[in-house]
Amino acid sequence: MGPTDQGEAQQASEALHRRARAFIEASLLPGAPGPPGGGGAAPAASRESAADARGAPDAPRDTPETFDALALALARHQAARCAPVARLFRARGVDVDALQRAEQIPAVPCDVFRFARVAVHPPEADERVFRTSGTSLGAASRGEHAFRTTATYELAALAWGERLLWPDGDRLRALILAPPLDEVPDSSLGFMIDRFAARLSGPASWHVRGGELDAAGFARACGEARAAGEPAIVLGTSFAFVHLLEALPPGGAALLPEGSRVMQTGGYKGRSREVPAEELRASIARALGVPPSHIVGEYGMTELSSQLYEGTLAAALARAGGAGAAAREAPRRYLAPPWARVTAVDPETLAPLPAGAVGLARIVDLANVDSAVAIQTADRVRVTDEGVELLGRASGAPPRGCSIALDQMLGGGP
Repeated sequence: MGPTDQGEAQQASEALHRRARAFIEASLLPGAPGPPGGGGAAPAASRESAADARGAPDAPRDTPETFDALALALARHQAARCAPVARLFRARGVDVDALQRAEQIPAVPCDVFRFARVAVHPPEADERVFRTSGTSLGAASRGEHAFRTTATYELAALAWGERLLWPDGDRLRALILAPPLDEVPDSSLGFMIDRFAARLSGPASWHVRGGELDAAGFARACGEARAAGEPAIVLGTSFAFVHLLEALPPGGAALLPEGSRVMQTGGYKGRSREVPAEELRASIARALGVPPSHIVGEYGMTELSSQLYEGTLAAALARAGGAGAAAREAPRRYLAPPWARVTAVDPETLAPLPAGAVGLARIVDLANVDSAVAIQTADRVRVTDEGVELLGRASGAPPRGCSIALDQMLGGGP
């Protein structure tokens, strides 16, 4: 690509980032749909909100363009300038200019990010590169997601985090069970948490440094929050919480003030054992003194620019003080922002499945401007009007449909 072509590509990228940010901002204007209320048979307004939160077919009100129009513009940009995406389109016999809906865009399997550079720009234009952990396949097989700019990523992360983690205001202390960003500069989770800590108005403290968990420092930070009467948000991976709970001294040293909440992310299966999700959530609730509704699961991945969250906290806060405030907890479903759509697809054919059927998660993420707008995961999900139910990774080898798509992207033929 010559200098002129690179300049044109950068201009196209900048224009699409502006469009994506305009879509994100407009979708969360006052009066736009929010997370659903309580569980069970929701009224019509709540069902509409749930549909919007997991990625509704229509554009959010007052957005400058439709979801599909922007998704297709991103797909054309990526097919023209990203070789692995172009190969996938050719192998599928897809004419990108003839596509009419986002669901028709071929989805890039997550594994491709381990074997090929999925980016429309050259490496010298990278502002930041996020890498997968490499825990299951080793460091040599870490996937990479390159960003020419993180501005759209940051906007998306903060906008949806504010909606589902601190919808009642940002006056929260941040207690972080993860390494600081300067220790893990290529971690998308570390980057997101760093931006959360900067946005929240209270002090922030990190309690994993140099690979060591500082449980005593965490307990001191909890004591400081209690003494100040200031609620906190604790952010960390599921197994960081497992190790914390084992290391905390007895006697309620980690109890937090009323209004505190927890964000936990990652799987429940460690290197040597697996902890049931409900058991861990109950243990966190007891140790930190937070209600189960205020323990929010996060779903994200290096290959995406947007995150999903359980809607329990937002629903509990919406009910607080009104009739039914003590009603049953909202169902534990994950809600996608209006700029992302989650669809369950058949593992063999990758064709969309009806609502309520179990399949693999296909995610169209409008914040993925310079890589791949449509991502195919190996995570099993059930998608309904209440949101996305996570059912764990597909066992064994990659499902056949994902394997074929991977082969096509890497030049293995039709």
